[in-house]
Amino acid sequence: MIELRIAAVGDIHLGEDVRGRYRQRLAGIEERADVLLLAGDLTRHGTLEEGRLVAEEFRGLPIPVVAVLGNHDYHSDLQNEIADELRESGMRVLDDDGTVLDCGPAGPGGQARLNGQARLGVVGGKGFGGGFAGKSASEFGEREIKNFVAHTRRIAESWQRALKEIEADRCVVLSHYSPIKETLEGEPPEIYPFLGSYLLAEAVDAVGADLILHGHAHKGTEKGMTPGGIRVRNVALPVLGRAYGIYCVGLPG
Repeated sequence: MIELRIAAVGDIHLGEDVRGRYRQRLAGIEERADVLLLAGDLTRHGTLEEGRLVAEEFRGLPIPVVAVLGNHDYHSDLQNEIADELRESGMRVLDDDGTVLDCGPAGPGGQARLNGQARLGVVGGKGFGGGFAGKSASEFGEREIKNFVAHTRRIAESWQRALKEIEADRCVVLSHYSPIKETLEGEPPEIYPFLGSYLLAEAVDAVGADLILHGHAHKGTEKGMTPGGIRVRNVALPVLGRAYGIYCVGLPG
C-alpha cells in the first residue's frame, strides 16, 4: 500500500544557544518524509528573536512545513508577529483553520512512488485546556471559568468547520494541546485540565480524520486513540527522544 509519510515533532523550544543544531538533525528528512508538521512550543519565551530563529532553522527545507503555535509561543503576546515570521520563511501556520498540500511527482523531492498527486489536508491550531469527560470544567459559575471553557469550545467548533471544508485524499489534525487523556499518562493528573480537552476529540470524531498529532505533555505517552477510533500521537520532543517521529497514512486505491 502506498502511504504518505508524515514527520512530526513539538516542544522543540529553540533558543540562541542551539542555533543551527536542530537544522543539522533534519538532514535527509526528504528521504524519509513527505511533509513536516510542528506541534507548537517552537520557542522558549515567545520573543520575536526566538521566532526569527525558528523561521531560519526551518527555512528552505525540501519538504513542506506546517506549524501551529503553543503556549510558550504566546507568552510574550507576540504570537501574531511570530506567525508572520514563520510564514515569511515558507511555513504554513494554522490558526484554527486548514490547508491542503500537494505531495507527489510535482511536489518536493519528486516523490514518484506516489504515482500521482496526493492531497494531504492539515487542520488545527494551538488548542486549549479544560479537562476530560467526567473530570472537566464546564461553562457554569464565574465568568472566568465560563470564558476558559468557551474558548476551547470555540476552537473545537472552528476545527470541525475546517474539517468539513477540507477536500483532500487524507486529513491530519495538528494541535499543541491534547484531545485525549491517554497520551498524558506520566504527567501529574492534577494538571490534566491544563494539558488538553475532550472537546477537541469530540469535534474531530464528529467529522473524521486519519490522525491527530499534538505536543505539550513532556512526560506523557506517545500513543492513544479518540473515543471514535482516530489515532492520536503525542509528538513532544521529550516524549519522542528523537528529532521527529514518522507516521504513515495510507492512500486510497
